[in-house]
Amino acid sequence: MASKPGYLTDWPWKNLGNHKYALVAPWATLSTYRFVTGSDLDLLAFLVLPVLLLRLLYAQLWITVSRYHTARSKHRIVNKSLDFDQVDRESNWDDPIILTALVLYGLQAALPMARGLPWWDSRGLAVLFLVHAGPVELLYYWFHRALHHHCLYSRYHSHHHASIVTEPITSVIHPFAEEVAYFAIFVIPLLVTMATGTASASVINAYILYIDSMNYLGHCNFELVPKWLFDAFPPLKYLMYTPSFHSLHHTQFRTNYSLFMPLYDYMYGTLDASTDHLHERALLRRKSKEEEEHVDVVHLTHLTTPGSIFHQRLGFASLAAAPLAAPAATAWPLVALTSLLGATTFRSEANRLRELNVETWVVPRFTSQYMTKGGANAVSRLIERAVSDAEASGARVLTLGLLNQLVCGQGYGELYITRKPNLKTKIVDGTNLAAAAVLHMIPEAANAVLLLANANDKMSYVLSLALCEREIRVRYTHATLKLDTLHMTRTYVRS
Repeated sequence: MASKPGYLTDWPWKNLGNHKYALVAPWATLSTYRFVTGSDLDLLAFLVLPVLLLRLLYAQLWITVSRYHTARSKHRIVNKSLDFDQVDRESNWDDPIILTALVLYGLQAALPMARGLPWWDSRGLAVLFLVHAGPVELLYYWFHRALHHHCLYSRYHSHHHASIVTEPITSVIHPFAEEVAYFAIFVIPLLVTMATGTASASVINAYILYIDSMNYLGHCNFELVPKWLFDAFPPLKYLMYTPSFHSLHHTQFRTNYSLFMPLYDYMYGTLDASTDHLHERALLRRKSKEEEEHVDVVHLTHLTTPGSIFHQRLGFASLAAAPLAAPAATAWPLVALTSLLGATTFRSEANRLRELNVETWVVPRFTSQYMTKGGANAVSRLIERAVSDAEASGARVLTLGLLNQLVCGQGYGELYITRKPNLKTKIVDGTNLAAAAVLHMIPEAANAVLLLANANDKMSYVLSLALCEREIRVRYTHATLKLDTLHMTRTYVRS
């Protein structure tokens, strides 16, 4: 949300959830019926639905690749993690795709020149390029600069710039009014080709996919465009931007305003002086240890069933939110891939929670593999390596998933602490974390605590040990403590 939301900030179908796709259904049904029955062989209208589905899959591919690179913490341009707020803010990335479909249906219904377009007309490519490189890029440049005026920025564009660490889908996260203004600019080449009789269904859809591709490329947090491309074709640097080029706009704010062609930043003196240097540095991966963001907390989780793969954010967010609803058959290709690439743990997420950098690492093993002796030994080796990697990355705390706790020796990581007595990373599980939260609420001046719990459960055991270390007397309302816990209690209380 913008810092001071203006008019038409929210999308009209905000409250519809996934039912928003029903807005496209009547148009898609009618155009498909007419095309199949032969009553109206309009290619542009017929292709709207297939292209919509293609664009959703295409965007998902960029999301997956981007999050994989971000989670690996390598090749990143901005060495920061994603905030949880950003993940939620960018969950409506498919709204512009729906709006594009509705606009195309509207153009086809309202304008006679948009009907009956041929499949291909090569002249349309030349017209599209000239109109895009001229009016579209120029209009966008000045409109973008206007959006950085404090009046419009606080009401609209600040919503987009809230994402410092950009993802491909960050490119389409805008308030509704701002997105409508962009559409008014991008529709110009389409109207020009229609008016000049050079429009075709394939060229129009190719232009839409070109906008998607360049938008997604420019908002990646890792560099994709090789330097040799600009060395071989020097003029190309005026016609094609790079992820590092646009990353500077998100970090510096007052530079690199161009859409896809940096030509206008060169013309009007708004090109960031460090553009070329950042591009080379991102490609050569010259990042010192001081530049790399350290890890504070690592959560080492694991897979359970084949369907648990959908819990990972690398895939579809809707499936990750409701993994049990996903068709089981769709998981098996991912299971096979996991088996092939499962020689080590992998990072599935890297996020920032207040001042903490939190990463989720996954042991690529399923519950059935934990239940066999050979499988448990293999998992133990994976966990031991992950513990060493976490310590090397500077993690202060490593938390364990349920089955990983069992492999680690009663859930406390004794196995690895014994092997590495000087281990700097603290190994904890859910019980330790819950106990820490309870201890934080107990006043320092307290000398006795009454626990309304069973003295023999794991949570009570951990709390008793921690309280006794603070020389606090522990009493229970239920069964007596285990002998070893009782012995430790008496020892600490006497001392």
